[in-house]
Amino acid sequence: MSASDLHPAMLHHVVNSLGWPGLRPLQEAAVGPVLRGEDALLLAPTAGGKTEAATFPVLTRAANEGWRGLSVLYVCPLRALLNNLEPRLQTYAEWLGRRAELWHGDTTQGRRQAILKNPPDVLLTTPESLEAMLVSTKVNPREHFANVRAIVVDEVHAFAGDDRGWHLLAVLERLEKLAGHPIQRIGLSATVGNPDDLLRWLQGSGAGDRPSSVIAPDVVAQAGRPPGDVTLDHVGSLANAAKVISMLHLGEKRLVFCESRREVEELARSLRERDITTFVSHSSLSIDERRRAEQAFAEARDCVIVSTSTLELGIDVGDLDRVIQINSPRTVASFLQRLGRTGRRHGSTRNALFLTTTDDGLLQAAGLLLLWSRGYVEPVSAPPSPRHIAAQQVIALCLQEHRIGANVWSDWWHGLPMFDDGAKEIVDWLVESGHLESDGGMLFVGPETERRYGHRNFMDIVSVFTASPEFTVVLGREELGKVDPIVLTRKVEGPRIIVLAARSWEVTYIDWKRQRCYVEPADAHAKMRWMGDAAPLTFALARAEREVLLGESPDVTVSKRAFEKLLGLRETHDIEVSPRGLVLLRDGTDVWWWTWAGGRANATLIAGLPGIADDAQRPDNFRVRLRGDEAAGRLAAALEDVDWSTVLPAASPNALAGLKFSEVLPPALAVATIAERLADHEGARIAATDARVWASA
Repeated sequence: MSASDLHPAMLHHVVNSLGWPGLRPLQEAAVGPVLRGEDALLLAPTAGGKTEAATFPVLTRAANEGWRGLSVLYVCPLRALLNNLEPRLQTYAEWLGRRAELWHGDTTQGRRQAILKNPPDVLLTTPESLEAMLVSTKVNPREHFANVRAIVVDEVHAFAGDDRGWHLLAVLERLEKLAGHPIQRIGLSATVGNPDDLLRWLQGSGAGDRPSSVIAPDVVAQAGRPPGDVTLDHVGSLANAAKVISMLHLGEKRLVFCESRREVEELARSLRERDITTFVSHSSLSIDERRRAEQAFAEARDCVIVSTSTLELGIDVGDLDRVIQINSPRTVASFLQRLGRTGRRHGSTRNALFLTTTDDGLLQAAGLLLLWSRGYVEPVSAPPSPRHIAAQQVIALCLQEHRIGANVWSDWWHGLPMFDDGAKEIVDWLVESGHLESDGGMLFVGPETERRYGHRNFMDIVSVFTASPEFTVVLGREELGKVDPIVLTRKVEGPRIIVLAARSWEVTYIDWKRQRCYVEPADAHAKMRWMGDAAPLTFALARAEREVLLGESPDVTVSKRAFEKLLGLRETHDIEVSPRGLVLLRDGTDVWWWTWAGGRANATLIAGLPGIADDAQRPDNFRVRLRGDEAAGRLAAALEDVDWSTVLPAASPNALAGLKFSEVLPPALAVATIAERLADHEGARIAATDARVWASA
């Protein structure tokens, strides 16, 4: 099959409405597998035409096979991305006489009632909204989802990498049972290191039983070093970064990525003080504030938007000229998403300028670019042991069905891996703890679930991620965004000043009960603080930083000052790295083993070496503290006796606060779940093997 097999009306509009001379390679290659009903993973760089590659043949199937009612779901991880896609998908659906509608947390009740009364052919939504519909007393899920035939999962790698992915898979299994037939699954993704594994994951219980295809002609054509004009520079501070940005690329549209909300606010404020038209986007800004900024940026030319990863995914902010990265993201996959924001106009190239502000930032950026220049991309792995999601799903099923047989509840998930042999223990605990009640062989919602989650019609049960408590910032009647409570409680001299949307505000009143603070504009400066620990470095990135210190350089343009700074870092850290691998250094009474293995591997090494490693230390990305000279002398022998595949790091009870629904698990299982997610067994094994080999050499 080829493009000619698309519906004639679709082909007409591709040529005459879009003005395309033909389809891109990915779009052409996707037609056959999607029309045949195969599950598929479509891979292409950002702006590679993935949405059209999926929707053109899916809409053709709908027309050719006479699908009626709600037949296609289009799922995204971000509401903003759905908002951005809605006009395009509405247009494509209308070409074939069909409708597309939007349903997520911001959709009004009136719009929702209209959708339920007259369902569209295509529904753009999130997993949380699907769950909310399944458990709602206002929706009959057997009628509403009876005709669903296909689902398109945009940015599927973003789902697969966290618990929202497990939640999505479990919801899809329930939808298939309600519909009474398989639902075609089509994932859209930027380049990943393990596409076959990602597709099998997306297929859920159907993996191995249903035909499937990974479709990635553009990725195959770009094997090796990815294309892109990339420069690495070192500027030493955010203030200097603002100065450089204000002087470079004047007249162009620049998107600047920072790794924290604090850096976004500080840099944006500095740029505005230099009379640079600057907009801001991060997760603590209100939706309206972000929309205004993104819309204004999309329509402007000589301007800058400063963002966290909120603009990493495919939200359209118009044609970009430049991407600038402050310091470094933590994965190559993230960098590829950001690099792909440029080079969309004919004749332009993908480009990125790294401006590093610290020594650590420069070393990490150099390590990341070393991996990128070798064509490396991290594999996407679903978090292990999603027991808490299994518990959430059983509760949600009881809300959906009102009562479910104690011996048949597992049939709803068709053997999905998250419902393994331990699932019965979880259900027994739900009954024992009062979250479920059991009577006459039936399970139904218990008083503890009502107490914990019953307010707001059980809306807390539909979301599987935990948000930090934040106060809403209000100017008059307008919500500006949210701030961490710590900025409202710490002692200050004089007026309390906060920074949000790159502007200063004086706090005039705090409503502690409603978690709202009221503000007025201010001119004074202030530093902002948000909660959130930085994620540990991966084994691959930590090892790449070691290679940089040993003399390797990424295949990118390196400025003179960045080059000289790297030379200085190599001299400073020369005793911490060795081509032999094993480095033990004494620092006072401490002895450090420089593993260069990443935070999770080092946490695993600490747990696997009791009496050798200091078990009171907080895991570091690069080294492990040993218990003095005598312990260091026993290190090589101790490493011989460990089966690293079974070692679990110690889990702090405080870590449970970040695991949504941990309170509905047996306490021991909740702690085990955290521990299993902290481990990097393979990284620990490699680090241990390296040390043993060089210790015996």
